[in-house]
Amino acid sequence: GKAFGIKTNIINGNDVWESWEALEEAMDYVRTERKPFLLEARVSRLYGHSSASGAPRWNEEDCLDVFEEKLLKALELAQAEIDKLCELQLRLVAEARKAGHAPVKYSVVAPEFPEPVRSFVTGKALEPIRKALHHGYKHKHGIAEQIKPLKESLVAEVLEKAKTDPAFAGQEVHVGAILSEIKGEEGRAMIVHERVRPDGRRLDEIRSIAIHTPALPCTHGSAVFTRGETQALVAVTLGTPEDMQIMDELEGEYKDRFMLHYNFPGYSVGEVKPERGPSRRDIGHGLLARRALLPLLPDAEQFAYTIRIVSDILESNGSSSMASVCGGSLALFDAGVPMKAPCAGVAMGLFTDKGKVAILSDIAGLEDHVGDMDFKVAGTRNGVTAVQMDIKVAGISIAVMKEALAQANRGRL
Repeated sequence: GKAFGIKTNIINGNDVWESWEALEEAMDYVRTERKPFLLEARVSRLYGHSSASGAPRWNEEDCLDVFEEKLLKALELAQAEIDKLCELQLRLVAEARKAGHAPVKYSVVAPEFPEPVRSFVTGKALEPIRKALHHGYKHKHGIAEQIKPLKESLVAEVLEKAKTDPAFAGQEVHVGAILSEIKGEEGRAMIVHERVRPDGRRLDEIRSIAIHTPALPCTHGSAVFTRGETQALVAVTLGTPEDMQIMDELEGEYKDRFMLHYNFPGYSVGEVKPERGPSRRDIGHGLLARRALLPLLPDAEQFAYTIRIVSDILESNGSSSMASVCGGSLALFDAGVPMKAPCAGVAMGLFTDKGKVAILSDIAGLEDHVGDMDFKVAGTRNGVTAVQMDIKVAGISIAVMKEALAQANRGRL
């Protein structure tokens, strides 16, 4: 498919600039007046024909208390420009064909599980999996614990059948993958058509929240934020201006007075692994939480301290980055930082099936694993400060994004 990316900006008065000339004028204002961007939106990877509007594949925004309406307006502007750029790509492809350079198409085909083992496992496992999904387990491993003995028994049965039927020889290796596929398909159908979630919550229901602050005796500020089975221990340390981090970038060297470091140890998900440097995932989660909190920090003239936040994830079952945002906001207040406003974040999910759509608040477990969208929204009572979205379908419409933002706003508040 065609792919393109574009930036849209809200500068000086919360306006989306609708022409390149206006944007250049606004950039001059930013350079001369040294005012920050109020919104920087990146939209990329539009799949399908350019005439199929409203299908951004991935986007990420960070802003200063921008209302959801402004954010959607920026995305709509970006989408219109992306359509033009995709049309340009189509014209270039046509010119390449005329010159005798036909593009090569690559396709990825999902693996098909062989018969008869697929039908055998499905027939045996469908009802037990449906029953496990409808049980309403509140803990992370509830469904897996029910499916584990089922898998063991099915593997034993396939091995036994292989003694008399060559078609089953060596097919026991597919049992686990077939069960996972059934679990995903049935979970999707249950959420979209029955409006029931695996843990029994309503689609817009947030898990129970617990807050403990201060959490540590010898830090400037600290908090433990718990939402369901996700828990973050967040600590704040204040330093002098000389403690600012020196950043050596392509544009030159500068100093940063705000740092947020996110740690995701193996024990948070019951794994035993060596603790080395942060992964790309850890770095990305930390940057998202940093973006959410940065616009709410006081100006250096008002609060000259260097600020470092460290978020250690103690337990994880859904959106530890948003737990870091909530815990970070609490820890900053505990440290006496005069924040402009409290900040909170929530992870949204999207499920689609046969034309129907279900938008979920505070996704966890199976919803995070097999859903079509992971949509994280952080902000204050007044608006959004950071958004990050990753989706697995060809694209979503602006209307669905509008509904997701509205539901995320209710969950955040």
